[in-house]
Amino acid sequence: MTYQSKIIEADATIDTEPTWNGIEAESVARMRLQNRFRTGLDIARYTARIMREDMAAYDRDPASYTQSLGCWHGFIGQQKMISIKKHFGTTKGRYLYLSGWMVAALRSEFGPLPDQSMHEKTSVPALIEELYTFLRQADARELGMMFRDLDKARDAGDEIEAKRIEHAIDGYETHVVPIIADIDAGFGNAEATYLLAKKFIEAGACCIQIENQVSDEKQCGHQDGKVTVPHEDFIAKIRAIRYAFMELGVDEGVIVARTDSLGAGLTKQIAFTREAGDIGDRYNSFLDCEEVDPSAVGHGAVLISRDGKLMKPKRLPSNLYQFRPGTGEDRCVLDCIQSLQNGADLLWIETEKPHIGQIGGMVSRIREVIPNAKLVYNNSPSFNWTLNFRQQVFDAWEAAGKDVSSYDRTKLMSVDYDGTALADEADERIRTFQKDAAREAGIFHHLITLPTYHTAALSTDNLAKEYFGEAGMLGYVKGVQRQEIRQGIACVKHQNMAGSDIGDDHKEYFAGEAALKAGGAHNTMNQFAA
Repeated sequence: MTYQSKIIEADATIDTEPTWNGIEAESVARMRLQNRFRTGLDIARYTARIMREDMAAYDRDPASYTQSLGCWHGFIGQQKMISIKKHFGTTKGRYLYLSGWMVAALRSEFGPLPDQSMHEKTSVPALIEELYTFLRQADARELGMMFRDLDKARDAGDEIEAKRIEHAIDGYETHVVPIIADIDAGFGNAEATYLLAKKFIEAGACCIQIENQVSDEKQCGHQDGKVTVPHEDFIAKIRAIRYAFMELGVDEGVIVARTDSLGAGLTKQIAFTREAGDIGDRYNSFLDCEEVDPSAVGHGAVLISRDGKLMKPKRLPSNLYQFRPGTGEDRCVLDCIQSLQNGADLLWIETEKPHIGQIGGMVSRIREVIPNAKLVYNNSPSFNWTLNFRQQVFDAWEAAGKDVSSYDRTKLMSVDYDGTALADEADERIRTFQKDAAREAGIFHHLITLPTYHTAALSTDNLAKEYFGEAGMLGYVKGVQRQEIRQGIACVKHQNMAGSDIGDDHKEYFAGEAALKAGGAHNTMNQFAA
């Protein structure tokens, strides 16, 4: 509906109630436009369609990959999308990522926690709701400024400008975008996963990412000690999430199946198997076993039959079973195929380094079975990107017979190599990594899990060093406020960003000329008008 049609619609409703003569139809229309999404389910359905369209666009052209940045507070997510709209004019292809790691480290009532599913599971849907509250407020703020400009144009008698603004209002693009939300390993059994998934979706999530680790042994994907579950267990949780989406009417909801098998050498369970070659048997085939003589089996040993032989799986004092070394990639490929064949939409392969050849090799094998398989990939701050890519360039040069005698591979992180030809080529590979990986390794969505965790620490360190040092107040003014002004950061007018002008508009709707508004001549935010 257009801006004018919304006014007409509101006017018709007001006319049916004689005591509503103090209600202005245009004000109602404005408030409705500023509150386009009434519930989290409205958001989930809207963003699921966007994500499905983006996935189809990627299938047609891998240059149409998507991106996101992780965030741990609604304000941070809001500022990202405001910045994206300012710099690029559209939010298309840009999402938000909600990291369980950051929730554990920054949002738990227990204080900072490692990424082991020890934080309150309800804090994750609470953050989804918070993010969308801030994104909706960004819409209300921006539209409110457009309404004010419309009133100014009308007051000035500039009909052409007024029509231009109305047209802009009709074509307004929301800040509300898809959120890929991390449900860890499901925080319990399949029923617990289903119940929590419903909370995610009701809060607005159109995309849920779940990993194949054991829920009560869950570890960060880039740390040791990861323990995976048999495929049937993981598939049950994928189905539980699909049921949650369908029960709530979000049929286009997206499930990301994450495998940690590349770095996980342990399992808690021996999979149930009915016959040779079934999925349980294939899972068990990776177990590190030794053939045993039944008469020589020790007390309490667990045995399995494999190819007519009696085998003893390696069992640790922790009661975990060990996989054969070097089987991680094969297990990853099998995990991915099974997940896509049982209801998942996208894959996430957690790797130990950002290497297109490694990722692409696994995706090629998966696509032999499922041609349109595509990935969400963690461009993780856990990787030392500088060192990894300098080593990749070093190895490529060495393999090509290029002279690398002036470089020490073990010390390539050194500042001494900054500005060298090797460092420059490594930086270029980092710059094009996402584009190259989208084309060559099937990566539909690139994300950074923890960027604002690191930017908050870095910017705070810089400010503290200056403000508490010799620079004093100049440390803040020169390093923060002046940069906000020079770069056009909307948040420099922090009262406006917090909703002061929206509140003034509402006061005028409610009380007319009697409204006591904050945005008068004595508001210090007026100092930033220039």
